[in-house]
Amino acid sequence: MSRRPGLSVRLKLTLSYAGFLAVAGALLLAVVWVFLLRYVPDNSQGLLGIAPNRYLLVRTFAPAAAVAMVFLLVFGLVGGWILAGRMLAPLTQITAAARRAGTGSLSHRIRMEGRQDEFRELGDAFDTMLEQLESHVAEQQRFAANASHELRTPLAISQTLLDVARKDPTRDQHEILERLQAVNTRAIDLTEALLLLSRSDRGNFKRERVDLSLVAEEAAETLLPLAEQRGITLAVTGGATRTSGSAELLLRMVLNLVQNAIVHNLPAGGTATVHTEAQGDASVVRVENTGHPLLPELLPTLTEPFQRGTERVRTDEHAGVGLGLAIVHSIVRAHDGTLDLVPGPAGGLIVTVRLPGGP
Repeated sequence: MSRRPGLSVRLKLTLSYAGFLAVAGALLLAVVWVFLLRYVPDNSQGLLGIAPNRYLLVRTFAPAAAVAMVFLLVFGLVGGWILAGRMLAPLTQITAAARRAGTGSLSHRIRMEGRQDEFRELGDAFDTMLEQLESHVAEQQRFAANASHELRTPLAISQTLLDVARKDPTRDQHEILERLQAVNTRAIDLTEALLLLSRSDRGNFKRERVDLSLVAEEAAETLLPLAEQRGITLAVTGGATRTSGSAELLLRMVLNLVQNAIVHNLPAGGTATVHTEAQGDASVVRVENTGHPLLPELLPTLTEPFQRGTERVRTDEHAGVGLGLAIVHSIVRAHDGTLDLVPGPAGGLIVTVRLPGGP
């Protein structure tokens, strides 16, 4: 955005310093005039015939006062220019860093030295902002690369199946169509998951009162056939737990948690429990399941996009797209909540979601 040219901050500070010094000098000379020269007799003999009169003092004092005023003005301009330059030097560093960041270089840090003053605090805050921005951009780049890779895989498989069908007309067309449908369904699921993740990240949804216990019951009812198919006992406990947010996104959050609890479980005879309760000003949803023990270092990666947790037991038909807990984390963050992942004492995973309580 173009602006009209004007005085620089350094020049403005210089003029302010010089003007203040000149005004202070003028006031000092005025005080001398008012409280000293006004009491000197204005006659030819002076005081008692031995002291100079006012006329002589004025003629002697005025040139010296004029020289002093000129000196103060020049000294104020030169000193003010140097002082303003030293004071604004940290701001110049911050400006240079901001320009470098504007060109895409986010790895640069100011690391301002010196005492802890306002400029040092501004420089440290700018470094923190650059660090967070660099981390966010790197995360978005990784997400875009992973999303491109995940979307390219079903498209490549579809292309291969089409090539096979075109080159070998005698091949079973029904089998190819079924495989194409499966690949297409996976691509649609992945696209919908990406759109849902983007929507929850933006946080542009209408808030309403939601009872998480009803959401948990709906999610359990929806996924009960999957639990029965895999021999998992699914239970919902707790009482009414109200919060404020998007009913659709919160349902998706609980659905993803329950589906993960079912899929990443024991081969048979496992359990998955959804518990809701109000704890003070927070509304809590806790989903825990049985399963094989999890390595502690694996937990932080589970909420990253496309990190399916290779150490977790799953079958190919329910491998998912690797966005389940990433979507959960995004929805929780959009609702100003927290997400905690803790390994179960005998295996499995305990996921605790804390959201602000509703009326």
